[in-house]
Amino acid sequence: MNIQIVCVGKLKEVYWTKAIAEYSKRLSKYCNLSIDEVKEEREKEAEGKHILRKLKAGVIVIALDIRGKDFSSEELAEEIEQFGLEGKNEVIFIIGGSLGLSQEVLDRSDMRLSFSKMTFPHQMMRVILLEQIYRSFKIIKGEPYHK
Repeated sequence: MNIQIVCVGKLKEVYWTKAIAEYSKRLSKYCNLSIDEVKEEREKEAEGKHILRKLKAGVIVIALDIRGKDFSSEELAEEIEQFGLEGKNEVIFIIGGSLGLSQEVLDRSDMRLSFSKMTFPHQMMRVILLEQIYRSFKIIKGEPYHK
């Protein structure tokens, strides 16, 4: 499976880049992972245009959105597994910046996923998302990790 994460802004802090590198390494056993950063702008519509250019036709697009659907780890694993069973082997997750996601990006999304009603820094969300994707693959494979 190909997993792409499209996110706004660049990671600057070493601790975030190390965490991303660790989960990227762990995920390499289960999927092809790419992370595409788009330029942070002063308007979310401008950021949205950058994001939309990264999206290909025929791929599953999941936007992280505070108003999205809540999933347990097991439910997210089931969704990812179902995509594969349906032959949909390309999934793009979108993480907005501090301005949020434009309506155009939300409208293009096949699913809106919420991790909480709380707001998290978008840099931290990259790590949380990667950890949950990793956990999903461990659940799908029936391997120890998830408890």
